[in-house]
Amino acid sequence: MTSSNSQQLRVIQMLDSWMEHLPPSGQGQQNYDLLVIGGGSGGLACAKEGQQNYDLLVIGGGSGGLACAKEAAQLGRKVAVVDYVEPSPRGTRWGLGGTCVNVGCIPKKLMHQAALLGGWIRDAHHYGWEVAQPVLHDWKKMAEAVQNHVKSLNWGHRVQLQDRKVKYLNVKASFVSEHTVRGVARDGKETLLSADHIVIATGGRPRYPTHVEGALEHGITSDDVFWLKESPGKTRWPGLGTLVTVEGTPKDPQFFALGLGVAFQPGRFKSVLLTAPEAQRPQGSTLLRADESPALPAATCHHCHEAPHRPEQLCLWGVALHPGTACLHSARSAGERVAGGPPGGHGSHVSVSFSLTDVALECAGFLTGIGLDTTVMMRSIPLRGFDQQMSSLVTESMASHGTRFLRRCTPSRVRKLADGRLQVAWQDHAAGKEDTGTFDTVLWAIGRAPETRSLNLEKAGVNTNPESQKILVDAREATSVPHVYAIGDVAERLFGQSTDLMDYDNVPTTVFTPLEYGCVGLSEEEAVARHGQEHVYHAYYKPLEFTVAERDASQCYIKMVCLREPPQLVLGLHFLGPNAGEVTQGFAVGIKCGASYAQVMQTVGIHPTCSEEVVKLRISKRSGLDPTVTGC
Repeated sequence: MTSSNSQQLRVIQMLDSWMEHLPPSGQGQQNYDLLVIGGGSGGLACAKEGQQNYDLLVIGGGSGGLACAKEAAQLGRKVAVVDYVEPSPRGTRWGLGGTCVNVGCIPKKLMHQAALLGGWIRDAHHYGWEVAQPVLHDWKKMAEAVQNHVKSLNWGHRVQLQDRKVKYLNVKASFVSEHTVRGVARDGKETLLSADHIVIATGGRPRYPTHVEGALEHGITSDDVFWLKESPGKTRWPGLGTLVTVEGTPKDPQFFALGLGVAFQPGRFKSVLLTAPEAQRPQGSTLLRADESPALPAATCHHCHEAPHRPEQLCLWGVALHPGTACLHSARSAGERVAGGPPGGHGSHVSVSFSLTDVALECAGFLTGIGLDTTVMMRSIPLRGFDQQMSSLVTESMASHGTRFLRRCTPSRVRKLADGRLQVAWQDHAAGKEDTGTFDTVLWAIGRAPETRSLNLEKAGVNTNPESQKILVDAREATSVPHVYAIGDVAERLFGQSTDLMDYDNVPTTVFTPLEYGCVGLSEEEAVARHGQEHVYHAYYKPLEFTVAERDASQCYIKMVCLREPPQLVLGLHFLGPNAGEVTQGFAVGIKCGASYAQVMQTVGIHPTCSEEVVKLRISKRSGLDPTVTGC
């Protein structure tokens, strides 16, 4: 870290400490026309000292709350935002900005970028750049840089609120009545706030599988992984049923193979190669694919040979397998493609299991990308709610880069061993038996729960779903109490500047896996369910950037789902490839405006780009023709 960065961090830390110890601006009951609870984009704004009458109170300081608060302030209203972060079970805390800034989109995208950079560095020699091998990754340096950036955003949100005269209070809020909220500071001091309008923007937090023995005591979630000071080590991590395990990287990378309880010690071998019968090898490789290793008979484990020299590029992909099968850790020489993992890995071991949300896949993707062997255990299908053909291609791509998937498995217990490692047991429903493995870290990614239980919503008369605890709202984001809203695009409507309702159709999204998946509109399954058989135009393509580097592009795929009847309105677009978010965002505008297939085809593509492949989709699934793009 540079001297200027160090100074910036010290200033941020000093200001954070100073702000936390500021006394509340007033004692006892404070009257507001509007109370905003939240410290996000819609709820952060600092009011001048002494100003106690507010039009809006926002509870929650995440993206939605801050945006709402700043918008209301811009419309000339007096606004207050309250925000409080309850530490995670592992004690992790963060500042203003909500999930997106602190433990979601921002740190996730930066770590995703770190993984992508590693891949391009390993490809650099194809373009004439000589880069020393092996390419190693420093978790501590990455984490420090990401965390410093997040802290700068925390401070920036405070400044923006103050600039807009929005009052910010770092207190935990709960309703006392329809118009009154109690705020409790970290030191226990209480403040009463009242407002004419209240917006609830508290968001949600990761769920723990409390039915799994040891899950809460020994596991972490996405609330923690981005704030780890050290590499997760051997991690096991569920999401939707996902358990991630990461084995830390030693200073001097050691390579070993495990099978039938035998460990080949690093002092005896420079590298270890595990070979397999020709029929079980990927085409063009002398090594066993990681995703083929469960099929390897235990008797072949003796096919282990000392490598003649340490290879220039190293790839160590650990695979935790069931008893009686082989566990492959492969060292890869330069120029040789190993389907079990990307080049340049260096001895870390990650295993992911039990649930498959987009967060689980995204984290598994960047952990694999920075050189950690990763296994994803999933209870059911990946990326539920997304197009299933696309989700299959996503997991195929991840597997080809070294992420291992254990399907139809659920964890049953996590126990801490005497050496500090974690022993995880899971049920393999396909095999009908229980398996176990030992890991350093367990990361749960099984979904999120709304942060509403501590709000005492019943005191205000706000109705919630009794099972999920989600707040029930109408099309205007209004709750059962007329002046209390759950976050949405409400600020302008609250103060008479607009009557437009938020349109939640055709909202684009992107899953930031190593090969990114962007989509907008209906999946193929949804389109067929709503409209019957539709026209689906598709193509497999190869990004120009992949050609010189000789990258595998077999999962780069585009699909456009259209109505059969003229003018064939575009119902959905699905893009799997580099920069999927950037590609999807542009086409989302057209789909939102009701673009037809003919209009998309009349659009001139920018050459050479991946986006131009969308405006060249001529082959339909119905035709049965090969959709592979040839030529440039």
